[in-house]
Amino acid sequence: MGKPTGFLEYQRLSEAYEPVAERLKKYKEFVLRLSDEQAAVQGARCMDCGIPFCNNGCPVNNIIPDWNDLVYRNQWKEAIEVLHSTNNFPEFTGRICPAPCEAACTLNINSDAVGIKSIEHAIIDKAWEEGWVQPRPAAAKTGKKVAVVGSGPAGLAAAQQLARVGHDVTVFEKNTRIGGLLRYGIPDFKMEKGLIDRRMAQMEAEGVRFRTGVIVGSDTAAPGIANDAKEFVSAEALQKEFDAVILAAGSEVPRDLPVPGRELGGVHFALEFLIPQNKAVAGDGPNPISAEGKHVVVIGGGDTGSDCVGTSNRHGAASVTQFELMPMPPEQENKALTWPYWPIKMRTSSSHEEGCERDFAVATKEFFGKDGKVTGLKAVRLEWKDGRMAEIAGSEFEVKADLVFFAMGFTNPLGKLLESFGVEKDARGNAKATTDGAGCYATSAPKVFAAGDVRRGQSLVVWAIREGRQCAREVDQFLMGETVLPR
Repeated sequence: MGKPTGFLEYQRLSEAYEPVAERLKKYKEFVLRLSDEQAAVQGARCMDCGIPFCNNGCPVNNIIPDWNDLVYRNQWKEAIEVLHSTNNFPEFTGRICPAPCEAACTLNINSDAVGIKSIEHAIIDKAWEEGWVQPRPAAAKTGKKVAVVGSGPAGLAAAQQLARVGHDVTVFEKNTRIGGLLRYGIPDFKMEKGLIDRRMAQMEAEGVRFRTGVIVGSDTAAPGIANDAKEFVSAEALQKEFDAVILAAGSEVPRDLPVPGRELGGVHFALEFLIPQNKAVAGDGPNPISAEGKHVVVIGGGDTGSDCVGTSNRHGAASVTQFELMPMPPEQENKALTWPYWPIKMRTSSSHEEGCERDFAVATKEFFGKDGKVTGLKAVRLEWKDGRMAEIAGSEFEVKADLVFFAMGFTNPLGKLLESFGVEKDARGNAKATTDGAGCYATSAPKVFAAGDVRRGQSLVVWAIREGRQCAREVDQFLMGETVLPR
């Protein structure tokens, strides 16, 4: 695969970024795609390693060595065909997936992994530019109708797969635009939303129908959950009208921090900041929360926290501080112990590089303020032993804060949605549905299936695509008694 001696001859070349000063002026993507020649050289680094662990490191089981080799040989059209055979939306994963495939790369044992994500990015962007991404409508209709609740990556992947085998698919979304957290949770500087729009156009040409502003199962959403719905459809109505229903609504309930002062103005869930910002960029109204000139504290060290950091810096925040409950991870993993699994190590995002003070092993104890608005918080340092944390006596400190964002993850899907369909929940409040044996992705409710974060809990976009594809296969099998869709 690639050039037999390529991994010895060439060094890894990562995608370049625009300068910080330039990218902070806008909400556009700033990652510079590899040129065709650069991508070919990176593809040449792919080893003929016998067992390509990258395939299993990738949740959608991308056939990575094959398209690396095709790019090396300048066979780009064949490369996108291989890539699309396992991944409906490589333009999403090529931008925002953390690339567990690279952690599993055989070359990563004692060198720098093949730049798989950058090659994927180059393949799909070139494919769109060359006009190779075209609608693939079904040759014949089955007469079966499927409802998909939720338009994130799991719902979109399931909808596209089912439409391509002839089912009439309708996607229901409670917000104004399609895409779920791809649309509203991820800032445009990481993924511009025109990428979703052109996929929507392709899917509409394939027969998928989109209904936005429609909430299903319950006419209200929980606090902290975006809801633009102007129309309500009951679970009973959906089950009556459609031959199968897929719940792909995500894990939407944000984790709260119920400490004294939580009620103060300026203390928000992360998406209360990010969603209006994405709407503002799209021209759908201003963001009521401004970080301009303010001292911002982000609680939570994951991707959502990083997005709050990047957005706050673009607002012109006076300072940005990010707290993480866990201790600081090592700068470099012990590859002999962690490979081919996803390692815990220090990761610095592009948003952190734009300006952020990071602090680890910190617990927030209290918010304080003046005239009903937050002005600061009290925190304490933690000591971790054997996986348990304990507060360090005398380590309490205060931090100035005009805005605080909770980016501590999501606990479970909206319970009312599952209850309206009579879907049994697991111990974490997710839709209970197995992925093994007969009846995969089927819930306890007749002809109701579940896929993505609504079933597995909060996870990666690539896992959502995998579950959407696999769920589509199970629904097709349920409706037709057989299926040609890939597992």
